[in-house]
Amino acid sequence: MENDTVAILGPQHSVMAHVISHIANELNVPLLSFAATDPTLNSLQFPYFFRTTQSDIFQMAAVAEIVAYYEWRDVIAIYIDDDYGRNGVAALGDKLAEKRCKISYKAPLSPNLTREDIRNALLQVALMESRVIILHIYATWGLEVLDEAKKIVSGPNGMMGNGYVWIATDWLSTVLDTDSSLFSATTYSSQGVLTLRMHTPDSELKRKLVSRWSNLTIENANKSLFGLNTYGVRTIGYWSNSSGLSVMPPEKLNANPNASISNQPSLYGVIWPGQTNQKPRGWVFSSNGRQLRVGVPIRVSYREFVSRPEGADMFGGYCIDVFMAAKDALPYPVPHKFIPFGDGRKNPINQDLLHKDHNRCKYEDFDAVVGDITITTNRTKIVDFTQPYIESGLVVVAPVSKLNSSAWAFLRPFTPMMWSVTGISFLLVGAVVWILERRTNDEFRGPPRKQFVTIVWFSFSTLFFSHRERIASTLGRLVLIIWLFVVLILNSSYIASLTSILTVEQLSSPVKGIESLITSNDPIGYLRGSFAENYLTVELNIHKNRLVALNSPNEYEKALRDGPRKVGGVAAVIDERAYMELFLSTRCEFGIVGQEFTKMGWGFAFPRDSPLAIDMSTAILKLSENGGLQRIHDKWLTRSACSSEGTKQDVDRLQLKSFWGLFLLCGSACFLALLLHLIKMVRQYMKHSDGRSKSFISFVKEKEEDADKMQFEEGKSGAKRRRSDKVSNGRVHEDETLDGYDRGAYTGYEG
Repeated sequence: MENDTVAILGPQHSVMAHVISHIANELNVPLLSFAATDPTLNSLQFPYFFRTTQSDIFQMAAVAEIVAYYEWRDVIAIYIDDDYGRNGVAALGDKLAEKRCKISYKAPLSPNLTREDIRNALLQVALMESRVIILHIYATWGLEVLDEAKKIVSGPNGMMGNGYVWIATDWLSTVLDTDSSLFSATTYSSQGVLTLRMHTPDSELKRKLVSRWSNLTIENANKSLFGLNTYGVRTIGYWSNSSGLSVMPPEKLNANPNASISNQPSLYGVIWPGQTNQKPRGWVFSSNGRQLRVGVPIRVSYREFVSRPEGADMFGGYCIDVFMAAKDALPYPVPHKFIPFGDGRKNPINQDLLHKDHNRCKYEDFDAVVGDITITTNRTKIVDFTQPYIESGLVVVAPVSKLNSSAWAFLRPFTPMMWSVTGISFLLVGAVVWILERRTNDEFRGPPRKQFVTIVWFSFSTLFFSHRERIASTLGRLVLIIWLFVVLILNSSYIASLTSILTVEQLSSPVKGIESLITSNDPIGYLRGSFAENYLTVELNIHKNRLVALNSPNEYEKALRDGPRKVGGVAAVIDERAYMELFLSTRCEFGIVGQEFTKMGWGFAFPRDSPLAIDMSTAILKLSENGGLQRIHDKWLTRSACSSEGTKQDVDRLQLKSFWGLFLLCGSACFLALLLHLIKMVRQYMKHSDGRSKSFISFVKEKEEDADKMQFEEGKSGAKRRRSDKVSNGRVHEDETLDGYDRGAYTGYEG
């Protein structure tokens, strides 16, 4: 064999191919296999192994894409327990993981199986939630599995009836294409089963081969054709690793680039097991035929959310109505049974409803929990939650008092600092205008008392634009224009703020929010059984001795009225907004202070990986979009005129920081005007002094016209003295004297 063998053909099974591949490696003889599809048979491990068919890795990729296309998440794998089956299912698991799907249960069958083994495996599969079954097995045993599945008592057609999905790998198409003697029985057992067949593009060579094959098997040709037409074996689509799922063959997609780019995953309609064209849901509850067991916490407070009339089996409330509306919106019926949790004397601890063992809900093996269940990080590690159906978060509720209007309410729009700066600005502007006007304007002159009254009157009369004093100087007018602009802004802001203060009801509380509670030592109330206790002690590091457990809204009210100084009283209560809005709807003397310091929501809890949680989330979103959630909210949680947002209506007082730009502008204008006025006064003083001993202060106090007149008189007297001297000396004539007088007067005026 070592000298005469050129190549080895076969074998038909992957297990035998593994064995022979080792021999081929030792003999350096090529092994050519047309049927071994095990993905672990590769050229790296077996360099002399050549495969003329496709590896199962491509087939499993197609199966995974079909599962994802129909939006199934969990599948069950039934396979032969050898290299062929195990390696194929391993490849399937990898491809499903890429599509965010998984194999929820594996049912291996021994290579030496019997009918009893098949039946036992199928009975175990029937107890699982998933109804999508992948059958990866040899052809002879695959037919027996399908035949036995039809006999399992699980409906009119057993496990081949409504609700089930069977996907067989290419072993079934091989049987249908090659063994016509098994065709009739095979198609009867496999109606509604999806299978895969290797696709070969149409060509002249293919047509010649099919024609020759038909001539070799002419006696069976008519029978095979009849079977295809009778039992309706048909193509629903194509898959390739480049184009994915499509109703067009890959060669047509590749020939048309535009079609390839715009191609979306699509398949033709399928007639599923049970002769229905409605896509199966793909899962059921784990205990087939059993009602959904829904745990409901029995509350003693806030019965608007969950209530149960005494002695009755019916449940009501906001949470129950939302659950029923979402369940009715599902595209399939879900029989259910509500099971109460709690003794009815105190609120149950919601955490006790959830248990991490076995991914189940704890009490009486619940399939779901419905109620005021807050979605928290720790709880999401135990169960799966639906989309939140109501937003909620922790808030602080404390006693509040109204700020009644007083006789001094008109002072509240401005802060004390703002009032001080504004008053000083009025006096400062008045003083600046007085300095600029007093030498040229008689209205700003007179006795000191009169001048002081003028400054005050002028300053505050500008507030109403009713000042009667005429401004003569250019610098004074500039300062006044800028100041009137500032007054206009201040006046408008004051009126707007005062209007808000007098018309908007304001509430005050010694507790300002969660921060003030943390820094104080006052006792804090919380609802017994809620997650608030754990959050306050673990997340906010509040000592447990400060926490007071309360059971009902009446206890809330009493504890808040007693206050932190009495035994059993509290400074504030911390609870979820949904509860507090209901509590405050009839108790206006309390209010929410500060901001909501957590963002959470309520949801329905299901066991981990339950597909019902996803469908219920979709139903809740639909209720939110069509207004169903709001209608249920209005039915149970209608609020009264009392507002829980009282403290948020507080109007901020006007701060100096909001107007410092205006005051800076006005101050700069005053400083610049005073500087220019001072420069002008110095220049005038230098010209008027002319060696005389008059001080600068005296010059400033004089009226500008008086100073000019005095200098004019002094010039006139000097001219007369000079004329007298000239006459006595006999050196001038009268005309010259007059000219000198005129010139002296003119010169004195200019000076």
